[in-house]
Amino acid sequence: MHYVYVLRSQKDGKFYVGYTQNLRKRLVEHNRGHVQSTQHRTPFELVYYEACRAQTDALRREKYLKTAYGKRYLKARMKDDLAV
Repeated sequence: MHYVYVLRSQKDGKFYVGYTQNLRKRLVEHNRGHVQSTQHRTPFELVYYEACRAQTDALRREKYLKTAYGKRYLKARMKDDLAV
């Protein structure tokens, strides 16, 4: 499986959208500071993910979620969770 995921930094509250084939391992890497782009924003919590069978579909979805339309979709999708 191929996963598109959204993490929320518990430090600054900002989101990070990524792609992986091993979601559990990738979350551990983010939280241990092994990912250069997020190492100064740890710790993270997983707030959303989608599973795709095809890598191309997952990468296309990741790219979409990083756009303004994708961010709007995520905010609407997680409306109740973000309010807490």
